[in-house]
Amino acid sequence: MASVALLSNPRSTGNRALLPRVREYCAAHPDIFHYEVEDVDQIGEAIRTIAMVSPRVIAINGGDGTVQAALTELYSGGHFGGSPPPVAVLPNGKTNLIALDLGAEGDPLKALERVVELVEAGELGDNVIQRQLISLDGGGARPVLGMFLGGAYLADVMLYCRNRIYPLGLPNGVSHVLAAILGLFAIIFGLGGGRLPPKPQPMTVSLIRQGEFKGKFSLLIVTTLEKLLLNIRTSESHGSNGNMKLLATDSNVGAVFRMLGATWSGTLGQKPLAGVHFQQGDEIRIEGERSNVILDGEIYQATLGMPIILTSTQPVPFLRLAA
Repeated sequence: MASVALLSNPRSTGNRALLPRVREYCAAHPDIFHYEVEDVDQIGEAIRTIAMVSPRVIAINGGDGTVQAALTELYSGGHFGGSPPPVAVLPNGKTNLIALDLGAEGDPLKALERVVELVEAGELGDNVIQRQLISLDGGGARPVLGMFLGGAYLADVMLYCRNRIYPLGLPNGVSHVLAAILGLFAIIFGLGGGRLPPKPQPMTVSLIRQGEFKGKFSLLIVTTLEKLLLNIRTSESHGSNGNMKLLATDSNVGAVFRMLGATWSGTLGQKPLAGVHFQQGDEIRIEGERSNVILDGEIYQATLGMPIILTSTQPVPFLRLAA
């Protein structure tokens, strides 16, 4: 029986420099069961093997796609009899939203050391927290699970950043700021395409029991994380009609600046704003002619007649790594 099972993807960007240190650390700690995959398609077999050693914690060391595939397999594969151990997410992806929400930031190896420290000190119970996952059904063989979905123009800007800015070799933080500036510039001046992100496309968002709204949106976020982008606390959103929190902003300049102003003042979500939608729901449908969404780094597309359907799972355990 291993105390900690570590799932690593050597091909993730962060692991190119980190993995030798991780391997050295694991060699010095025989109670860590380290499983490496070369492709996300191997994660199913990895989780089946990890289940055989009955770890007390599973740590995920990889990019956003690795985290999503591991969560999907953990909670859809039935390898732990429906009760997987707590999951620790090391901050080794491009955005690290899940890891940051769970208190892990900085050096991924330091986060792994913190996991081992909590296990050895017998302090797991005090640091296990419950989070619900987003289940995305896009018509595939089975739903995929994650915790943060970006859609509408936000997804287009994220894809623009991935395809046009990341190849420049800039630091992740600089790449994200540059993409946001270019996206805001395009929205303000009504531009799109070419060297800028594409123009927003019409889409419909429906919340079961709360109705629907449609239009072109500069920002669409659905999450079960405690924090959204820009340090927005999801607990400040209106209503308690479900477990998923949704923030959508119309693509006109006024709505964008009202949202940014409320974010700057710390009042976003505390009162209604024209063109800014703050909702909670337990089932959300997204539909459009070409509506991209990104769930924890992976791309999905809703089309007319084939909507993306989001539901929330039951609470599942994660390990909080904040000291």
